[in-house]
Amino acid sequence: MHGKTLIKTCSIWRALEVVGDTSTLLILEAGLLGARRFDDFLSATGLLRALLSDRLKKLVANGLIEKTLYNARPPRYKYTLTKKGRDLYPISLILLRWEMEWSEKSGKISVELTHDVCGKKFLPVPSCQNCHTPFDIGQIDWKEGPGVGWMAPIYSRRRQQRASTEEGSKVFEQAAKLMGDRWASLIMRSIFTGIHRFEEIRQDTAIATNILAERLAWLEEIGVVKQVPYASTPLRFEYRCTRKGAAYFPALLMLMEWGDKYYGSPEGPPVLLTHTACGKPLKPEVVCSECNTPIVAKQVTFALHVDGVKFEPTSTT
Repeated sequence: MHGKTLIKTCSIWRALEVVGDTSTLLILEAGLLGARRFDDFLSATGLLRALLSDRLKKLVANGLIEKTLYNARPPRYKYTLTKKGRDLYPISLILLRWEMEWSEKSGKISVELTHDVCGKKFLPVPSCQNCHTPFDIGQIDWKEGPGVGWMAPIYSRRRQQRASTEEGSKVFEQAAKLMGDRWASLIMRSIFTGIHRFEEIRQDTAIATNILAERLAWLEEIGVVKQVPYASTPLRFEYRCTRKGAAYFPALLMLMEWGDKYYGSPEGPPVLLTHTACGKPLKPEVVCSECNTPIVAKQVTFALHVDGVKFEPTSTT
């Protein structure tokens, strides 16, 4: 029997060790929307200079961003997303849709996406590559894959960052706080895979009891989980997804795919997914809601609306 300090390997866990930080996600958002120079990231994220500098260094070290000199005297650098960083684009699109549909600030800030292929404004839709139809949490079966194993739940230290920044577009504000809180995302992973009771979630995530209780309370507060009674004597509750929580599922699943690609085991993915609607392995992609073709970053134009004011459209790269 394995000790209580070991948990099953998970590509979501490994991916969150790299991107499971609110500041990091805000920087990646800015990079995907065209920021290249330090001051661009500063103004887009509203982060403090020291924090921005630290997170950029970590992104460079982890291979998501490349730092190159563009001016010798004085030295000036630009920060460009690598292939590994650009591969987060589908996740960012699903987070963007979730933010626009479910965030409390959705009426103040919005992004208008135009698909250059069909020329229409569109919404990103999570779809199955095999049957070319949308999927949701109720259509996925999970089972252990060849890369499943056991690992020690080592967490790098980082502070919670739930307070809003004072500046910047904050397009992904609540989405970044949710995915950027690694423990909260691991709890959502457990609930998505059918683990609903407090002690079972604690065993699945190896999160300390006090932290788990605090995160579950926060997830209830923002409306992504709810308590549902499962026993009356004594009264016992378990945690289930709300509609808002279920809508977050495709983003976390795509993060798992990204983690499989860059941090997976040599034997294969720890988890295998089946799309029950077609009975085939699920390989998620993001398609255009209007023409149903896969979304490519360079074929998307976006315009930002802030308090009713529209800023000029920009092509993503």
